[in-house]
Amino acid sequence: MDAQRLPMTAPGFARLETELKELRSTARPAVIQAISTAREHGDLSENAEYHAAKEQQSLIEGRIAELADKLGRSEIIDVASISGRQIKFGATILLADEDTDEETTYQIVGEDESSIEAGRLSISSPLARALIGKEQGDSIEVTTPGGSKAYEVIDVNYVS
Repeated sequence: MDAQRLPMTAPGFARLETELKELRSTARPAVIQAISTAREHGDLSENAEYHAAKEQQSLIEGRIAELADKLGRSEIIDVASISGRQIKFGATILLADEDTDEETTYQIVGEDESSIEAGRLSISSPLARALIGKEQGDSIEVTTPGGSKAYEVIDVNYVS
């Protein structure tokens, strides 16, 4: 994998770290036990429990490797230490849809932290990329799967 740094907030880092600890301390030992139990049932070539457990082990080990890599490459951004009027990683932005005047709040976060439902927008999303560098009062236009959307930046702040 490339050595590119992955920006993320402290809470996002903590969530990934918790998931990694859970996989290593609970999921991995459980699947190893399941494999051991399935082996005791004899012929492995026709043992569905064994094959299912081995597949689960493969998924767990892959996720452990992925999380370890991401945590190793992560760059924790202290959002509380950022200030200014320009939109950067970690900014919480209040946007108004220029067609409907509907207001939405998003925080720009790392890819693994994003959740549109929770108002966390991935730094790599088209909307976040369009917002970076803009300021309060600016308008942006973003091409979405549903067509082009125009937004006005109502407010920008940095709170964690």
